[in-house]
Amino acid sequence: MTEEWLYIDTGDQSASFNMAFDETLLNWVHQGRLKPILRFYGWNPAALSLGYFQKTKNRIDVDATKRHGFDIVRRPTGGLAVLHDKELTYSVIISESHPKMPSSITQAYRVLSQGLLKGYQALSISAELAEPENIPGKSGTAVCFEEPSWYELVIDGRKAAGSAQTRQKGVILQHGSIPLEIDDNVLFDLFAFPNEKIRARARKAFGDKAVAINQILELPVSLEEVKTAFKKGFEEGLEIKLVPYEPEKELLEEARQLAKEKYENPEYTFSR
Repeated sequence: MTEEWLYIDTGDQSASFNMAFDETLLNWVHQGRLKPILRFYGWNPAALSLGYFQKTKNRIDVDATKRHGFDIVRRPTGGLAVLHDKELTYSVIISESHPKMPSSITQAYRVLSQGLLKGYQALSISAELAEPENIPGKSGTAVCFEEPSWYELVIDGRKAAGSAQTRQKGVILQHGSIPLEIDDNVLFDLFAFPNEKIRARARKAFGDKAVAINQILELPVSLEEVKTAFKKGFEEGLEIKLVPYEPEKELLEEARQLAKEKYENPEYTFSR
């Protein structure tokens, strides 16, 4: 019998709510109140999310980010900065002790990335998992999509989806960005560079390192088509059945409170 996981699409939300909702789902899975759950969401306004350990000083141009009208939020997961705009964002929250979950972080990435792989295939896009021995040297920038990490999705050697993971309270939270489009001119405005020449060089090189869904397909697809493909992809890749979940009022209130107290707090956001 196919295992049932929960599925929720929370639509476009603020950056602080998005991170707080993922963390609240983690807490509820820890408490045994929820099965494993897949969440799809978007961002309004668009936002720059920072990795939990990422430094902002001399790395992120906060003024430029605000000038573009973007929010800034610090994720509970590691990794580098991601601009969330014109994308599908996903999160998976599941107990570390779940039979499908290897104890190794990288192997857990491999398992969960099967859902992403099947999602791209449902859109007739030939993607593959980045293997450890094939990952190029680190670029040293603060931009997430500069290079793939282990078992992230690549298309013709270019990074197609960026994911990050944390393990807390015996629960895995993995979330990530599936871009439909990437505006590298806007993206590189958000980071600090020693001078404009270096910024221009980094922007130019970026096109060989990252790719979005509608750069590949002859006919652009809508966000709803992408959601349908990746929902199907997660079901096939993880051999599960997704059952719609309507969040309890208590969960929503808990997430809103966490958003206000933690993710909207500048001391937390700019703590590094």
